[in-house]
Formats: sequence, structure tokens, C-alpha cells
Amino acid sequence: MYPSAMDGGTGLIPTRFVWPNGGRSVYLSGTFTGWSQWPMTPVEGCPTVFQTVCSIPPGYHQYKFIVDGEWRHDENQPFVSGTYGTVNTVLLARESDYLPAVLTARVPPSSNMDVDNQAFQRLVRVSDGALPDDACRISQTDLDISRHRISAVLSTHSAYELLPGSSKVIALDVDLPVKQAFHILHEQGIPMAPLWDSSRAQFVGVLSASDFILIMRELGNHGSNLTEEELETHTISAWKEAKSYLSRQANEHGKSAPRRLVWAGPDDNLKDVALQILQNGVATVPIIHSPAQDGSYPQLLYLASLSEILKHICRYFKHSAESLPILQLPIGEIPLGTWVPKIGEPNRQPLSVLRPTASLSAALNLLVQAQVSAIPIVDDNDSLLDIYSRSDITALAKDKIYTHINLEEMSIHQALQLAEEPYAPYGLSSQKCHMCLRSDPLHEVMERLSRPGVRRLVVVEAGSKHVEGIISLSDIFEFLLG
Repeated sequence: MYPSAMDGGTGLIPTRFVWPNGGRSVYLSGTFTGWSQWPMTPVEGCPTVFQTVCSIPPGYHQYKFIVDGEWRHDENQPFVSGTYGTVNTVLLARESDYLPAVLTARVPPSSNMDVDNQAFQRLVRVSDGALPDDACRISQTDLDISRHRISAVLSTHSAYELLPGSSKVIALDVDLPVKQAFHILHEQGIPMAPLWDSSRAQFVGVLSASDFILIMRELGNHGSNLTEEELETHTISAWKEAKSYLSRQANEHGKSAPRRLVWAGPDDNLKDVALQILQNGVATVPIIHSPAQDGSYPQLLYLASLSEILKHICRYFKHSAESLPILQLPIGEIPLGTWVPKIGEPNRQPLSVLRPTASLSAALNLLVQAQVSAIPIVDDNDSLLDIYSRSDITALAKDKIYTHINLEEMSIHQALQLAEEPYAPYGLSSQKCHMCLRSDPLHEVMERLSRPGVRRLVVVEAGSKHVEGIISLSDIFEFLLG
């Protein structure tokens, strides 16, 4: 286990360490383990290569390998002489170094994971290579054929086909108090709602869990002009104006263009709807029937998501999977999603994780600064416990919890407990942490992501459940549509 100093609120970066030089037993030891020994396991089919995934904080670290009882270092990686002799080194950049200039359960043994335990007992191949190396196995011809066929299907089907026989769609008036609006989001179990402006007789935007996160961070800011008392009467329109002001302050140029409402019509094809979602970085798109020149109001028909479009793809190709050659490929062999880098790979935006003891403030800051929708939560052994997503923030609206908590003092574990159903069985919640293996074929991953409420799958290592990567709905569509 890591020393307690490693369990603070800093975002941890899962990193793959590899010893390629053989041995009977291999351990990893470094500054991030307090120089205690961390076991490494041989790669399936390659017994001379050992690997392990450790979640470590950003910064400068030293490490060595203990091979058959002897201290060794990897001569192919950077190394220096130190207190423990010759040691390898690694510098992990902080999350903020990757940011754009403008920011546009109980604890184990129980967890909120939706796990097929049998899947983790079967023998799987675990690759020690980086994804770009594996990606060369994909035939460009097969990829082009698959993308063309998927684009053709989506282009010939309309958003109208996503509309269910009956459903409830909630819109909020911009004059509604923000506090009441977030109560509605929580009670209805929805992460966002379109906004209606009666004075303009049109839909003007959306209120989402991201807005609540920004409000909670602003309330926790001692220099803020927003108080809890004002939140009682603060309208949605007033908050949107304040949000625009905050964005201008964050922007060094002092300019912030108002974000337009992203929507689609019922006759728009599904490919265009999917591209609208991807290009604008939104989770859903309102399907709105625009009125003719008769003075009638626009009609909100539905909220379309990538999950439903993916379900349409899976259903269409269910009995003709052979027409999409890429569907049988393991996801570990596809340039898809965000993966844990191997030591020595070029720097890129890291995949961060947090401990359940980290503060809620640390989680909210990471969600905003890294512009991600969810953060894996791991235990002291780096095994996946849960996931904290943006939509979990609406649980603080229950019983006005947000008025009497301190974001620095509340832990992620406590925050996740708030999101659980009050009478749910021990260790279970309505929002599961869904997982998969890197050996799972693409069609299985697509089927799982097409289920209601599933927006991402955490890729874990068989047995240890160490986090290896994340595959989101957006990742799937970016890959399928090219």
C-alpha cells in the first residue's frame, strides 16, 4: 500500500511500469511506494516481460526493480545515481499543464461496480505494448469500409426514429430560481434540461450538472459575490449572466461569446445529430420542431443522445455483423479511448484517478480543469472502486445538503453515498460503475454503451482491476465516424 501522504486530494495518474528483461519474480520499488515492494506480473504469452499499473501523483519520481532479490534498473529508460544507487526516473506533468488557455459507499469491500465476475476469471491476453503499436493491426481497408457503411446507415435515418411511443420531456423556465431548478434535476433523475424564455418564445439554452458544479465552486470561493441567500432567489437567467461574466474574467482577452443552443430537428439525419453532439461537446441534443410562419411555439419533442444513436447502429447490424469487419477486433487493438501510458511514451494528457478519501473539492476541480465527465476512484491497491461523474453533483440538492457542507471537508466517498438510493441494498446504487477488459471485442463494448444510463466503460486489468483506460460514447463515435 502507498503511504498516507499519497492519498491526498491530488489527482493521481495511472502509469504502466514494464520490466522487459526476464526473471522469476519481479517487484517495483520507488519514491511513490515509500520504497516498499510492489509486485509485478508476467504478461500473458510473454513470460520474460513483467508489468504493473500504479497510480502516482504528478511530479518527479525515482524507482527501481527487484529481480529475483537483486536491485536492478532499466537501462533503456532515464536513470540517475541516487541514495539507492542507480535508479530510473520519471517526470509526470501536472493536470494543469495540459489545460487550454480558456476553460470553455461505503468503502471496500463493497462498491458500486457493475461486475461480471466470471469475465475476470477467464484467461485473457494482457498486452504490454502501447496502443499506437497495436493499432497497426487494423486494416485501413476494413476501417474505411466499416466507417462508410455506418455513415451511410446514419445518413438515411432521421432523428424522428429515435422518438419513443410515449415519454416525458422536462424544460425549465429561465425565471425559475436556480435552487429550485437543481431540485427538479435531482428529483427527476436527469443531468440537464432545456431552458425556455417566455419573453422570446423560444428555447435559449440548457441547465446542466456542470452549472451546479460551477455554482458549488463559486459558493466555496471566499471571494465570491454569490451567497447562499442569493441562491434562494437567483434565477436561471441571472446565473447564466453571472456565468458569462466569470468566463470573461477567466479569459485573458476579456471576451466570451455566448454559447448558442445546440439542437436538431426531427427530420435531421442521425449522422448530423451525432456530429452536433461531438463537435459541441454536449451530452444530449434537444429535438425541436420549429414552427411554421403561423405564430405557433416551437415544440420540444425529445432529448437525443449518442447512446440511442449507438443502439440504432447495433440493432441495424445485429444480424449482419460480418459487413463491419472491425466489430470483432479487441478494443485494446484499436486507437480508441483514453489509456494509461507506459513509462517512456511521449507525454500526453494523463488519465487521472482519485482515492475515496480525496475531497469533493478536488474532484470538482479536476472535472472542470481537465474537462472530463468522470473520474475513476481507486483503493490503496489501485483497484477500481467506483467512479465520480458530473451528474453525481445533483445529489447535493437533496434536502439542501449544499447549504451546510464544506467541499474541502466532504470526501468523495461521502459524496457518492449521497447519490445512493435511501433504501437500496448495502453497497448497491442506481448508478453503476461499468467495466470491460482490453480483450473485449468492439461489438460487445458498443452493446454495453448503448444501454440506457451507460456513458462510459472503465477498462480494467483482469484480476487486479487496475484501471487501464476509459472508453466513452464520444470515443466510439469519433472512431466510427472518423
